[in-house]
Amino acid sequence: MTNDVSIINQLQKGDKLAYKQLFIKYYSPLCEYASQYISDEDSEELVQDLMLFIWETKENLVIETSLKSYLFISTKHRCLNAIKKNLYHERVHNVIYDKLKDQFEDPDYYFVNELTENINKAISELPDTYRETFTLSRFGEQTNVQIAEKLNVSVKTVEYRISQALKILRVKLKDYLPLLSFLSL
Repeated sequence: MTNDVSIINQLQKGDKLAYKQLFIKYYSPLCEYASQYISDEDSEELVQDLMLFIWETKENLVIETSLKSYLFISTKHRCLNAIKKNLYHERVHNVIYDKLKDQFEDPDYYFVNELTENINKAISELPDTYRETFTLSRFGEQTNVQIAEKLNVSVKTVEYRISQALKILRVKLKDYLPLLSFLSL
């Protein structure tokens, strides 16, 4: 204990030799103690952080118990905080994963941007009359009768244009057909 008081006093004065003695005496036992709570690798990092903290705050260091008790209690608290932090991160990860897992498990999810671009491109390349009729039908949610009235053509013409547009789109988007059920290709 007397030796620890001396180390603390010298440490508070910025004595590097006292810090070295502290490090040599306690580093390994603290790592071993911390590894009872967290992984060996994390325990070494945690103890190194504690030792660095002690050096950086040496002038204001107040130890009311023995140095040994202070170090072991500090290590324990840091381990418990690390565990709490890891549990929190794990919970957040699980919540996010649960909300998005269906998308991640669907391999088609990763092709949405590509698919959207290709659909827009294929539709834009349709002949004007086919494109207009098709977009009114599929995206404007209008019936064939409404489209016929709007375009001043017969219902049969609307049906023909839609069927021709679908034929063209099936060819252009053949690689994506399983994904395109919403377009009724």
